[in-house]
Amino acid sequence: MKLLNDLFTTDYGLMSIIGIGIMVVASVAFVSILKSKIEADPKDTDKSR
Repeated sequence: MKLLNDLFTTDYGLMSIIGIGIMVVASVAFVSILKSKIEADPKDTDKSR
């Protein structure tokens, strides 16, 4: 119980929660962007044909 108390009441505990939250949000955003780019149709970039 002391661990949870330290996690939610101290400055280093709250910064840890914020850091973990930012990492989770960034990971979800990265996966969704990557997934949309994988599923997108390839564009014809070679105009010399």
